[in-house]
Amino acid sequence: MQFPNKKLIVAFTFCCSIFFSLAQNHGERLESLDVIHYKFSLTLTDDSNDIKAIAEVKIQFKKNMTSFYLDLVGKQSDNFGMTVTSVFENNQPIAFTQKNNQLVLNPVATSTNTIKTFIITYNGIPEDGLIISKNKYGDRTFFGDNWPDRAKNWIPVVDHPSDKSTVEWAITAPLHYQVIGNGLMVERTNLNDKTSLTRWKMNTPIPTKVMVIGVARFAVEHLESIYNIPVSSWVYPQDRDYGFKDYALALPVLDFMINLVGSYPFKKLANVQSKTLYGGMENAGNIFYNENSVTGHGDYEAVIAHEIAHQWFGDSASELNWHHVWLSEGFATYFENLFYENRYGRDSFVNKLDEDRQKAVRYSKQSQSPIVDTTITDYLQLLSPNTYEKASWVLHMLRRELGDDLFFKGIKKYYDTYKYSNALSIDFQHIMEETSGKDLNSFFKQWLYQSGHPKLDISWSRHDDLSIEIKQIQENLFYFPMDIKINFEDGSTSVEAINVSGKNQKFNINTSKKIISIEPDPNTWLFFELNALKQI
Repeated sequence: MQFPNKKLIVAFTFCCSIFFSLAQNHGERLESLDVIHYKFSLTLTDDSNDIKAIAEVKIQFKKNMTSFYLDLVGKQSDNFGMTVTSVFENNQPIAFTQKNNQLVLNPVATSTNTIKTFIITYNGIPEDGLIISKNKYGDRTFFGDNWPDRAKNWIPVVDHPSDKSTVEWAITAPLHYQVIGNGLMVERTNLNDKTSLTRWKMNTPIPTKVMVIGVARFAVEHLESIYNIPVSSWVYPQDRDYGFKDYALALPVLDFMINLVGSYPFKKLANVQSKTLYGGMENAGNIFYNENSVTGHGDYEAVIAHEIAHQWFGDSASELNWHHVWLSEGFATYFENLFYENRYGRDSFVNKLDEDRQKAVRYSKQSQSPIVDTTITDYLQLLSPNTYEKASWVLHMLRRELGDDLFFKGIKKYYDTYKYSNALSIDFQHIMEETSGKDLNSFFKQWLYQSGHPKLDISWSRHDDLSIEIKQIQENLFYFPMDIKINFEDGSTSVEAINVSGKNQKFNINTSKKIISIEPDPNTWLFFELNALKQI
């Protein structure tokens, strides 16, 4: 995902404060039930923003229960929100109430491991989640945009990344629209001369944050398949030529990710021009890009690489809760950079690393929070250079710590272990420790759970030997390896590795050559800030 529009700040703050108040309730719910499958049948029209819907929710209960809730925003005083008119279980109506953006159901008493299906009929005008608006050409469109927990504005769900399920969409809409959704298309039928029914079905479990549809006038191009995965581009008809050109950049990215990480987790990859509020949104199997992503110049190649990487990290192997979102965003950022290294060479990769480091360092001057910050309640604050760029750098430093073979072996093992499931940061740490045989507790503790980064004053002098003094002037102490490049007067160079473990350390390096300068971290392996470098 790319950062949202700033105008969302107020809306997200309100939304996230509500969620925080319900977090404890959700923990209890997670232990009590597991949604197995959703089927959403929606009727959309051009006459009104009111949607008519039937949701079929299949749930396995882990405990005996007589009451539980799904997340659904009820009708508000401004006329936005959903009104439930009936709930059925086994063809029999059951009692329900709507309050505090919850749909509370009172089923026939459940027992452990009971599986039940509930049929919920509702309607309303979504204020968020399903964006009903006009695109930049004035054409009416409908786009799901659920991250982080905005799905509840238009569909009744367990709106949390920890609860994954399969999903089916059955969309009745005016005939002039095409419909894109998760999974594979299983039906497209013209019901009459005005409306059509389109069904998409996803048979692999995904979180609600990436469970969406898009309904609009599209120009659609079916590209070549990559390892039998069909790839397509869905763009506004007015942007057909430029859009097909720009979105074809997905092909080499998909090929790269499959070869580096493993099999693609879904049945298709559709790249969709949309009204998402983000630069890009990694919806499972159908990525939505901001409508301004089409330029004809490939300007969104990095975003395309980022969002495709999310199909593995974020959509398939997902964070168990929002505070570990770096497992999505940091991974997608690093694999975006790795794609650039593969396609354009080491210099391009280093340039992106440098840009990321500078961005994260600048951010640290306004926020001293760690990457995993469990105090954050406003989800917008989670979308920061901490969880994107700095987290990407954590992976890069871990790669240096382990070496390429063990690092990528561990990444593959992590993905294979948690695909179609959920993980916390500690789970990733354990996988990398098992793979490498190393104790990585100090590494993860200082880089994920401790704020700040090394901020260094470095001085050097030459007497009999080269003497280098390194001072850490930041508050928290860091332990790290660091390379020092020595440039000699005769044009030769050498690189010496040192281990920094104190606030103020001196290192002596034997050499008989005349030195003209030194360069810290010449190969770009350390996330740090150089405050001063001087010869004394």
